[in-house]
Amino acid sequence: MMNKTILAIAVASFTLAVSGCANDDYDYIETSKANQISDLLDDDRDGVVNARDICPGTPEKATVDNDGCGVTISEQDSMQLRILFGHDSYEINPVFASQIQTMADFLKTYQSASIEIQGFASKVGSNEYNLELSKQRAKMVREKLLSYEISPDRVEIVGYGETRLESEEEDPASHAVNRKVTATVVGLREEVVEEWNIFTTLEK
Repeated sequence: MMNKTILAIAVASFTLAVSGCANDDYDYIETSKANQISDLLDDDRDGVVNARDICPGTPEKATVDNDGCGVTISEQDSMQLRILFGHDSYEINPVFASQIQTMADFLKTYQSASIEIQGFASKVGSNEYNLELSKQRAKMVREKLLSYEISPDRVEIVGYGETRLESEEEDPASHAVNRKVTATVVGLREEVVEEWNIFTTLEK
């Protein structure tokens, strides 16, 4: 009987306590807002937050360093063009056709490269005539390059006439090496190194 009385008193005390808490009034306290002083977003999704990313706009899948800059590999190559002409002629000998096509392929590979075609002449004839002849030789090579769908704004010409002789001698062999068109092109290409992960697949 005593145990039932003690249990009844305990239940009554608990009910009174709960009802008392339910009736208590508290002032509403607004949740404080964090003062974020750094941009913690990652707009280019390279794994480096904006606040620390000094190379925004990194290409997707690129491997990046701690500053968010993509890792690139550079490739550089160069190619020379040397075409000889007959006496008092600016017609291209067919033997040099493959050399011009190879140069066109080079320019297609290195899209940022441009070329200056330089024409020359031997000392036979007047200075004025040789200057014009050297320009015509450079022009013919340019037109041949453009026939391979190379953009015209990437190909410039200049004629030097007989002002820059390869050989100063007066023999036929020296005149032959001075009747020429030359050009040297340096191509530079950069590729972004892509990040490898378990979802990366190789092209077959």
